[in-house]
Amino acid sequence: MKLYLVPTPIGNLDDITLRAVKILQSVDGIFAEDTRNTGMLLKHLNISKPLYSHHAHNEHHSTAGIIKLLKEGKTLALVSDAGTPGISDPGFLLVRECLKFEIEVECLPGATAFVPALVNSGLPSDRFTFEGFLPHKKGRQTRLQNLVEEERTMIFYESPHRLIKSLEQFTEFLGGERQASVSRELTKIYEETIRGTLYEITKHYQENPNTIKGEIVIVVAGK
Repeated sequence: MKLYLVPTPIGNLDDITLRAVKILQSVDGIFAEDTRNTGMLLKHLNISKPLYSHHAHNEHHSTAGIIKLLKEGKTLALVSDAGTPGISDPGFLLVRECLKFEIEVECLPGATAFVPALVNSGLPSDRFTFEGFLPHKKGRQTRLQNLVEEERTMIFYESPHRLIKSLEQFTEFLGGERQASVSRELTKIYEETIRGTLYEITKHYQENPNTIKGEIVIVVAGK
């Protein structure tokens, strides 16, 4: 009776750890954010296991089913599409329920996008705050206003179609001279990091919107 949280590669499949492979080979079943994506990973690793769906839209219902299986003595793994479960992906609710029922939980170390983006940025990494995705609408400006006085380096996840909007709002609230970086397609063949002031980076993407593709991590210097 145990739940493993297993990080998966954020792009380069060679980043899977030997221990992650062993765990995925040994568990009774795997719960995945998208069974199609995880199915391709398992095929690449020559692993055949029962695969079930656990994502943001079924998380509450799925959690109850997972707890039931764990109570029956099953050993299960939770994975997300890329990176570590629970980091801007489903996982928190399930871990909380497992702890509530005294079910053992173990999280393996492994891939996550914000660490390489932070280190690549050249900005201070001794103290930082991970903000994940900003609210799409309600509460967005309040969140930005609350970050104006933040002294730690700030890390954000963003989607391609909202990147320019976010950069423009960062410039508005935090000031165009604030140092920042934008990393995309980390670990993949077209990996890219653009560094400079918020004004410079915003201007770059306004002039080159066709380059905005893939998963994006924004790192902004603190005040």
